[in-house]
Amino acid sequence: MVVDLVGIGMDGGATLTLEAQEAIAKAQLLIGAVRMLEAVPEDGRERLCAYDAQKIADYIASSKAERAAVLLSGDTGFFSGAKRLSEALQGHRIRLIPGISSVVCFCAKIAMPWENMRFISLHGTDQNAAIHVRSGFRTFFLLGGGMTAGEVCKRLCEYGLESVKIHIGERLGYADERILSGTAQALSNVETAGLSVMIAENPRFCDYLPTCIPDTAFVRGNVPMTKSEVRGVSVAGLEIGRRETCWDIGCGTGSVSVEMALRCPDGRVLAIDKNPEAASLTIENARKFSCDNIQVVTGNAPDALEAFPKPDKVFIGGTGGELDKIFDAISRKNPDAVITVNAVSLETLADAQAAFRSRGGACSLTQIAVTQTRRLGDHTMLSANNPVFIIRGRLR
Repeated sequence: MVVDLVGIGMDGGATLTLEAQEAIAKAQLLIGAVRMLEAVPEDGRERLCAYDAQKIADYIASSKAERAAVLLSGDTGFFSGAKRLSEALQGHRIRLIPGISSVVCFCAKIAMPWENMRFISLHGTDQNAAIHVRSGFRTFFLLGGGMTAGEVCKRLCEYGLESVKIHIGERLGYADERILSGTAQALSNVETAGLSVMIAENPRFCDYLPTCIPDTAFVRGNVPMTKSEVRGVSVAGLEIGRRETCWDIGCGTGSVSVEMALRCPDGRVLAIDKNPEAASLTIENARKFSCDNIQVVTGNAPDALEAFPKPDKVFIGGTGGELDKIFDAISRKNPDAVITVNAVSLETLADAQAAFRSRGGACSLTQIAVTQTRRLGDHTMLSANNPVFIIRGRLR
């Protein structure tokens, strides 16, 4: 069977391309969600109201039609169900018919170029938002489910981005279309339909990847903090990917959590500390640096780690004397995770090396000693910090 996956634009009417019209006209079987099928008048042809890829594939397999058109909103290559359908319909002749995407339509309506925009889908999921707005001039959000435009604006305000300019497009292409613009703070209580999109403009975005963030930039308390230069070397050595999941065990002020989070904007950081003050400071610093991909847990490692998702990268800044059990917890989740342990005592250094070796893993050792300067009268004096051992490796 020939199956056309047809992007029908915003409303299946004014934005329907000639190619899409031809594919729909030739189809003996029309498939799509209710809103998609409403774009094609009833004319006696076979129809299936469905959006689940496997259900559609099963129906097509049993149909006697020679040609089918699956109607998809917007464009087949922009957060579309076309990907799953293509996989489910292997064995059929598949054609992708592009349509007018919501980003193209909305940017045209507000006269905004979109070539350098960042695109995030919050449709039916609770993904990161603030960290993308922090690090990009323009960010486009495809909304839906529980993440409404108002909810995204509230999150931006919570993470220090209340002055960012927001544009909201509601029910684009329909008679009741609505476009709103204002700051995140002004639009935080706006109510919109589920069929909405949003663009955040942040002219003060951070256009570099912060590393070795100055210690004075963090909210401090009476808990330990991994110092700037040591933190920079430790986090850089983990080589964190954009979509990876990281653990920060013994997070203290959250300085390492923040630098980890800035490297995985499409991933997340699970930060844990048994000290409630440390957990509170980590939350405060996550908000200060707009890192809404940091989740903070107050609890004891390794017990609380059992509920954590599988890690790709792990930083251990404090063990509470439970290093061996923490390694066991990591091994159960992902023995291939890259682990970095920072040690300031020879005993912790020895324990970390032994923990890697006893599990058949390999590790490398770096010792870093940082000396800074301070003014004393007319003289510049040297002020040395304690040396730190950075132990990095895998458990297999």
